[in-house]
Amino acid sequence: MKSVRIARKIDRPNTREFIDKLFENFMEMHGDRLFADDGSIVGGIASFEGTPVTVIGIQKGHTLDENVECNFGSPNPEGYRKALRLMKQAEKFHRPVITLVNTAGAFCGIGAEERGQGEAIARNIMEMSRLKTPIISIFTGEGGSGGALALAVADEVWMLEHSLYSVLSPEGFASILWRDSERVEEAAELMKMTANELLKNGVADRMFPEHKDGIENNLNYTTDQIREALRKKLPELVKKETKTLLDERYKRFRKFGEYAE
Repeated sequence: MKSVRIARKIDRPNTREFIDKLFENFMEMHGDRLFADDGSIVGGIASFEGTPVTVIGIQKGHTLDENVECNFGSPNPEGYRKALRLMKQAEKFHRPVITLVNTAGAFCGIGAEERGQGEAIARNIMEMSRLKTPIISIFTGEGGSGGALALAVADEVWMLEHSLYSVLSPEGFASILWRDSERVEEAAELMKMTANELLKNGVADRMFPEHKDGIENNLNYTTDQIREALRKKLPELVKKETKTLLDERYKRFRKFGEYAE
């Protein structure tokens, strides 16, 4: 439960702060060319040490006004469609895609459902599974259900020490399983949703430690590690033949279905 509380801290660094630390010349793009621009998804073109990349992340705010502007980090369908538009553009120019995930889940309002929230998430999952360019997903905070998976069908899934990835929140788990929302800590333990557990179970490929004083007090401690990992991994993924890249991505996610069987 400690990691759950830390992942949800309002002063935890958000997507824009990670972009500022890790990339240069970020040029943000807006809109899904269908309905609107969604402030909860930030995306565009940047460079990583001279290599052009596409960066897409789920944004949260530090204040009430900022959170209202980005819908508390819960994307609408147009947010996922904007992300897909940017990913398809990256595929055209063979730019690696790097996603930054931090969401309690996709927005479940009436308008989102009317505009096809489920379809937007499903399409992202399908398209990412066969996107002909490298994808690295980095979980920086919460990772809730399909809202997170829609940006996380990747060749590599990395997690910060106090980030999470689960089918739903521990509060939701406790309410559904036991009809008792007070059993949150027990639920969090059972769900194995922390970076340590997911790394152990092969869902995550690597974990980055956070500073003992809190990531909000020393972001460089973690971003320096991420930068070094990207420096090594990006060239390796870019050099792979497209068929090999897609086959390995398919096998990575297919193995989870085999475990379930």
